[in-house]
Amino acid sequence: MIQSTRQTQPGHRNTVSPLRSLLHKLRAAVTYVLLILGALGIIVPVLWTASVAIKSRAQLAQYPPRLLNFPMHWENFITGWNAAPFTHYFFNSVEVTFLAVLGTTVSSFIVAYGFARFRGYGRNVLFIMLLATMMVPPQVTMIPTFMLMRFLHWVNTFYPLWVPGCFATSGFNVFLLRQFLTGIPRELEEAALMEGASPLHILSRIILPLSLPGLAAVAILSFVWNWTNFMGPLIYLNTPSKWTLPLGLMNFQQQFTPLPNKMMAVSLLITLPIVVVFFVGQKYFMKGIHLGRSLQ
Repeated sequence: MIQSTRQTQPGHRNTVSPLRSLLHKLRAAVTYVLLILGALGIIVPVLWTASVAIKSRAQLAQYPPRLLNFPMHWENFITGWNAAPFTHYFFNSVEVTFLAVLGTTVSSFIVAYGFARFRGYGRNVLFIMLLATMMVPPQVTMIPTFMLMRFLHWVNTFYPLWVPGCFATSGFNVFLLRQFLTGIPRELEEAALMEGASPLHILSRIILPLSLPGLAAVAILSFVWNWTNFMGPLIYLNTPSKWTLPLGLMNFQQQFTPLPNKMMAVSLLITLPIVVVFFVGQKYFMKGIHLGRSLQ
């Protein structure tokens, strides 16, 4: 009886193994299909934007519409950019974004380093309070923040766009860096202390170089947010000479509504710095996000 039971087990395994293999292949196929559909949902609008940007007004009126028309009108990028003072808006955006990214990255690292390395009473409570700020919509604090900036006489200046970032106002950035710093072994610091290194030397020579992926992730996320920030400049900047690119693009759209090809061309030019920054720092960005998630 036992022998017959044992003889049926190999057949049972042979039946289950192909079934598991089929389920694994089916799961992989569904995953790839979903990934392809998601990628198409992102790529198709970008391709259509690029298609509109290189068309003339006559080509835009063709029906049915085509993705590519010849000849391609690459001059739309130049004429659209020169139709408004986008060069001036560009330098305004560069100034605001650079200061905001620098202040956000440095302040978030300092606060995250304190939460990750220093031990004290109420540290976890303070960290939970910091994370709780992520649940507050920005619309709730919009009016109180504006009243504070008006009290400081910072309305119609660049200060409201980058100074708050110097005080680690983003709970997500602090959380990401804190999780990253927690994964750095303390044995490295202890070994450096035994060799006579000072805390500042340990921070600058050990902790900071090992934290570059996390800092790169925070810097890229902050760059994308500040470069495309529309609500902040709309609230605080009143003079057209101080507008940033999102405000300039809105004004361009209102003035040149019958020219969608020019507007799409300018939109692509505004988006180009984000693409360049992401591809330059893609290695560190993906590593920082991956390690931050794996340490949660």
